[in-house]
Amino acid sequence: MSVVKKFRITKIKNRKPLISLNKLSLSFKKNHLILDNISLDISKSQIIGLLGPNGAGKSSLMNLITGALKPNFGNILINGEDVTEHPIYIRTKKFKISFVPQLGGYFADLTTEDNLNAIGEILISDTKQRKLKIEELISKFELDAVRKVEAKFLSGGMKRRLVISMSLLGNPEILLMDEPLAALDPQTIQMLQSIIIRLQSEYNLTILITDHQARDLLVVCDKALILSNSKIVAEGTPNQLIQNEAAAKYYFGDNFKFK
Repeated sequence: MSVVKKFRITKIKNRKPLISLNKLSLSFKKNHLILDNISLDISKSQIIGLLGPNGAGKSSLMNLITGALKPNFGNILINGEDVTEHPIYIRTKKFKISFVPQLGGYFADLTTEDNLNAIGEILISDTKQRKLKIEELISKFELDAVRKVEAKFLSGGMKRRLVISMSLLGNPEILLMDEPLAALDPQTIQMLQSIIIRLQSEYNLTILITDHQARDLLVVCDKALILSNSKIVAEGTPNQLIQNEAAAKYYFGDNFKFK
């Protein structure tokens, strides 16, 4: 697999937003504000990165998009439709949203192949088409050598490959990935970076990724934003972001250099 060494350069002009977050606020307790007045437009086929320290609200923002959480204020549009009141199962089915969690997302006691079959039986009714899709994903993610290995015995990188492949069984149009690069060795991170970029290109996916390591995330993004103190404090292309004074103040620090 190729190694990503520099920022993506894409041209995205005059596209209507696929996802619009309008003045979203979320609090879990009266005095515990998680997100404050968040507005964001995500265009189709973009890879968007969400950066911020642990507890900044990155995962909560994803859960608002899926419908797992409901905002206290503001609304969410997908394809121009207000989905703020739609439950998670309607959003995921109607708008073909798939989610890759930071932890888990697989059946530990099932083999790689059986994990794919378990989700495939739910999402793909035609047996022949299901088998073809599973074999396609096993090949694409280089899982053949571990197809008969129980998921609990897989390496961290293999588990991520498995969960990402499972997320593609329903042919999603929107893929949300919660810290897929966290706690992995550099070689595995580079491998997953290549997979993410290839997925966007091959499947024309809109991808939203969270992470707290800027160097790992920025190389795969068309656009990134930084969450701090419940707000978006900076956003732009990776090149714009690393030169942004607010980004340096709230997140990168004065001595940050991208290598």
